[in-house]
Amino acid sequence: MRFAPNSTVSSKNSKLKTSGSSTPVTLSPLRLDCLRGGAAAPSLPLNVSLDSLEEPMKKLLIANRGEIAVRIIRTAQEMGIVTVAVVSEADKTSLAADLADEAIVVGPAPAGLSYLNHDAVLKAALDSGADAVHPGYGFLSENAEFARKVIAAGLTWVGPSPESIELMGDKSRARRAAIDAGVPTLPGTETALRDDDDLEAIAARIGYPLVVKASAGGGGRGIRLVEDPAQLRGTVEIAQAEALGAFNSADVYFEKFVTRARHVEVQILGDGETFVHLGDRDCSMQRRQQKILEEAPAPGLPDEVRERMRDSSVELARKANYVGVGTVEFLYDPFSHEVAFIEMNTRIQVEHTITEAITGMDLVREQLRIAAGEKLDITQSDVTFSGHAFEFRINAEDPDNNFMPSPGLIKTMNLPGGAGVRADFGFISGKTVAPFYDSLLGKIIVWAPTRELAIARSARALDEAHIDGVKSTIGLLSSLVGLPDFANVKHHTKYIESFLDSTIPDSTGDAE
Repeated sequence: MRFAPNSTVSSKNSKLKTSGSSTPVTLSPLRLDCLRGGAAAPSLPLNVSLDSLEEPMKKLLIANRGEIAVRIIRTAQEMGIVTVAVVSEADKTSLAADLADEAIVVGPAPAGLSYLNHDAVLKAALDSGADAVHPGYGFLSENAEFARKVIAAGLTWVGPSPESIELMGDKSRARRAAIDAGVPTLPGTETALRDDDDLEAIAARIGYPLVVKASAGGGGRGIRLVEDPAQLRGTVEIAQAEALGAFNSADVYFEKFVTRARHVEVQILGDGETFVHLGDRDCSMQRRQQKILEEAPAPGLPDEVRERMRDSSVELARKANYVGVGTVEFLYDPFSHEVAFIEMNTRIQVEHTITEAITGMDLVREQLRIAAGEKLDITQSDVTFSGHAFEFRINAEDPDNNFMPSPGLIKTMNLPGGAGVRADFGFISGKTVAPFYDSLLGKIIVWAPTRELAIARSARALDEAHIDGVKSTIGLLSSLVGLPDFANVKHHTKYIESFLDSTIPDSTGDAE
């Protein structure tokens, strides 16, 4: 597939958008040096030579909402691709709808009737004349059935193959694939538990504490901790019922639990023939298995651990014949210095921005290039890393009230700027946060030459940020980034719970 320059199109607001320079340029990874210097992105001639490509990608439907929809729209438009946003009735005046060349309402506010509605989203793609679908993250991004429907309709699916999605979506199968690829794993069951299994014997062999994990789970969901044999059977039954309700599969498996573990991950990129890693990230600052603060590279890892993670992740991608961007997630035990596979996410991650910051690559651009049938134009030796980056997830939640969602009208939104600061948001002042969806407003990304400078810059950036009209997590993040334990890399995946037991900072903004 090839990219075509954007022709004049009529947007939903009857505005006209035309392509820029017609001078062809090579499709190479976009360097984001502007992030490091804090300057605005330069105006680049991004029309593409069509001579060596097969079919044009002229129009992209974004099957998502919020900040990731805005993120994808911006890169696609830079590449001369017309963008179509699908929106629910609640999102008709969203920033994504404003920025896209076209917007199509696919259903009422509930996600199950709009963003998760296969037929409505696919109809929107066909009716709009789109020739490709980008699912973003969440919603339909790891739904193999929907990916097959997109491909069967003659459209390009911007993501890995349905087979790869199915393989990595089944956590017990993914675990076996990781073992086959030489990826380090925790002690656990290699297949889903069966009715006739001797649960007590299996658990005793693995050792306590352990976790019961849903085979079809992911994103921190479908996990139950078992600390002693008396809890085992009851916890398995609860986990199976939860898995059936949440994922339509009651399959669960056992895995050893690591106390005070850190969550680290490796970004991989592949075209089915060439596979590279783009470094690692640390996502240990979590609340109830949900990431709120990430950094790259992962600090404090022994060199041999870092290299083993990176190399084995590339090998897993190679074994799976992986196409697109993906993330291999690990638990790291800072006491034994052992690392073990958790899962592989077959989509763009929320935290992809910090990898962009330290590599200078635009990962959405790479997704679109690869989906269009282009090959990677880099090898591992071409990937270089510079500096340190943090990402702070700004949620419309009230930390003073058990993180209750805080929907409502955003009266003012003042986002930080300056050298090395980037803000990816799905909202601006005057927009309304609907109560029907995830509470993520956007992300503040900070880069600096060293981790120490990045922490100082992050503190300044968070202090600049202010949102009025809804509560937010800005105050909590400001408190976390100033902690000595964070500076000294003493935090872990359960750290925030212990921190909140002692103090909860005031949130930023006034809710009415």
